[in-house]
Amino acid sequence: MQRFFQGEFTISNKEGINNLVTEADLASEKAIFEIIKNDYPDHFLLSEETGEIVTDSNYKWIIDPIDGTVNFAHGLPLCCVSIGLEQDGQMIMGVVYNPFLKEFFFAQKGYGASLNDKKITVSQETSVLTSCLVTGFPYTYLDQPNGPLEVFTRLIRGGVPVRRLGSAAIDLCWVAAGRFDGFYEHKLNAWDSAAGYLMVEEAGGRVSDFTGGRYSPYQPHIIATNGKIHDELVSVVNNRHATL
Repeated sequence: MQRFFQGEFTISNKEGINNLVTEADLASEKAIFEIIKNDYPDHFLLSEETGEIVTDSNYKWIIDPIDGTVNFAHGLPLCCVSIGLEQDGQMIMGVVYNPFLKEFFFAQKGYGASLNDKKITVSQETSVLTSCLVTGFPYTYLDQPNGPLEVFTRLIRGGVPVRRLGSAAIDLCWVAAGRFDGFYEHKLNAWDSAAGYLMVEEAGGRVSDFTGGRYSPYQPHIIATNGKIHDELVSVVNNRHATL
């Protein structure tokens, strides 16, 4: 946080446009690695900056040391640390912390989700048309039909409010907390969604790929909702819904 408020950190660009990494990302990752390795030296690690540290453990930590790095680099306090824990291919725990808003989200498989130790649940909205949604855009666009801009335009022209915060982990947590009714995105990595998607499920919501099938953080597409608007949003994203 000191680096954030003083603006004293170096910024570099990884491969691709606006794919930033700051010294704060690296410092955060180093601190997380040290803590995990101290207690669980044999566990598998997957992190945005380092990639995979492979072991034969059936536990895998999936880490985004700063989700929302572009926000962080520009002094916007919508960024967080996201850590998910996977056992035998199943997500069993997720933690997302935004130190600027002092919001600590926690989920454990089968035990629900919480914000600052208070239980959270998804919203009760039943229609996409009266929902408040959130999404994110990749910085490079593939020339593909029904891409992010097409879906966004379809929703906006239909009168549906769609926000873009710049942090998928926060987006998912805010769906879990009932602040948003749904979230969709075309291109995420495992560290973006590992903790957040468990948060949504444990708060009573539903998460799927774009077909409505079982979600895996190792594929790029995600739709996460309160469950009540899920099938409808899947139809809208796939341009099969007549009313938008």
